[in-house]
Amino acid sequence: MELHYYPSTAAMVPHIVLEDIGVPYQRVLVDRLQNAHKTPAYLQLNPNGLIPVLVDGDLVLYETAAICLHLSDMFPDARLVPPVGTAARAHFYKWLMWLTNTLQATLITYFYPERSVAPGNTAGAAEVKAQAEAKVGGLLDQLDAELARHAGPWFAGEQYSALDAYVFTLCRWTRNFQSPAARTRPQLGPYLQRMLARPAVLRVLAAEELAPPFV
Repeated sequence: MELHYYPSTAAMVPHIVLEDIGVPYQRVLVDRLQNAHKTPAYLQLNPNGLIPVLVDGDLVLYETAAICLHLSDMFPDARLVPPVGTAARAHFYKWLMWLTNTLQATLITYFYPERSVAPGNTAGAAEVKAQAEAKVGGLLDQLDAELARHAGPWFAGEQYSALDAYVFTLCRWTRNFQSPAARTRPQLGPYLQRMLARPAVLRVLAAEELAPPFV
């Protein structure tokens, strides 16, 4: 398997999942600084020009949530997803879709506000950014409340899952927020430290050559 990635992007989510599973794979750097994700060769893998992509033989898969669900299903012994047909599995689907469609989408608006306004509208972009940051704050509160509700060590409760790789990565993206970052919240702060103690997470941070602060 090949994971096409760039450091500190959404590719960190399947990167952590692969390390949790422990199967052989290769990392293929897609250099965003050189617009490698917009080259014809990469667009053949993902016509949207987004990172990550997983290549597994003849299978070429993009969309972070889809990659994580596929890997979790392929390697059930890793226990990264609840059994099919259970209430726990239904809630796993709910949170996976929420993370990618709600929290991640809002964070993308925060980091790239100019995409939502006419070219040159700097005041409009600043307003979009501020509104997105405020919305992210409420979404982080929702994550914090879920951890408080079940009082388990991991996002789904007692059992670590692929959701944790996603929650960690998106919370990490808030580390430089002017408003309170994820780490300042009463449940998310200790939770993120538990994630930072996991060997798979530490291996990913090292492999992507990231420097503190990690969250």
